[in-house]
Amino acid sequence: MSELLKNIDARTKLAGTNKLEILLFFLGVDQRTGRRETYGINVFKVREVMRTPAITAAPDMPASVEGMVSLRGVLVPVIDLAKYSGIHADTPREIMIVTEYNGHTQGFLVEGVDTILRLDWSKMRVPPEMLTAQTGGLVTAVTELEDGRLVMMMDVEKVLSETTNIDNEIMYRGVIAVDRPDCTVFYCDDSSVARKQIERTLVAMGVKGVSAVNGRQMWEELEKVATYAQSVGKPVSSLVSLVLTDIEMPEMDGYILTKRIKSDPRFNGVSVIMHSSLSGMSNQKLGQSVGVDEYVPKFEPQRLSETLARRLGVEVGLPVGNA
Repeated sequence: MSELLKNIDARTKLAGTNKLEILLFFLGVDQRTGRRETYGINVFKVREVMRTPAITAAPDMPASVEGMVSLRGVLVPVIDLAKYSGIHADTPREIMIVTEYNGHTQGFLVEGVDTILRLDWSKMRVPPEMLTAQTGGLVTAVTELEDGRLVMMMDVEKVLSETTNIDNEIMYRGVIAVDRPDCTVFYCDDSSVARKQIERTLVAMGVKGVSAVNGRQMWEELEKVATYAQSVGKPVSSLVSLVLTDIEMPEMDGYILTKRIKSDPRFNGVSVIMHSSLSGMSNQKLGQSVGVDEYVPKFEPQRLSETLARRLGVEVGLPVGNA
């Protein structure tokens, strides 16, 4: 499995093709349902897969956080995904998926891993509302394999937010207030946690926002605006101040969305900012290759507000005391 995860160059070539590679894994048989579901995580976020090392328990941690392990001298928190997901499984979680995104490294305990699959984002569907409600928004996309199995993509950003202090009041104290309700930021992200963070940042800035759960939905919204703008004789840029997009999204990813915006003359003058937890330089370069104007990592509201204020061309005001 580790050999499969090493070929970064091959995977980065998927950018702009609306394709992704996912690592399939299991959390065990849920005693309540008798089912052993299949889950997935984008390989871009996986650093390595290994046998679970000795875990050192630590006090005052969330119930699903087993403790810490030392990986090459770095202390990494370890999260039992079955416990976090509310799955009652008796089988041991002997495999650890080491993930790295947004500058944070953490280990996810799982029962086992299956394989890596290359899929088209268009085959990844937004989960039904019933499933979203049952999982508390933990599942961001669902796809069906050739063998009939359903694969559920986990919102690892939600896991990170709820098992660490990455999303708290202090983060928003440096948000820049611009008080420009005439500006409208169109933003899309399949993570409910990320959308709430963006919304909170925009409200604190005094800027309007229009949200979507993926690139396809955002493109539909933008086309509606473009049609309206044409009917009233206005440029789209007078109605869409800028577009803020995630990379990984079901049905249409951020690369394809950016390509469509940048290749459509109706959207001349509309900046596209990529907002993602995939913080590696390779991903930033890939974004630039499809026309992204700038890149901002997630879970940094102050930095996001500074970038938006600059791109909106407004005079930066004072930071908000308590957003």
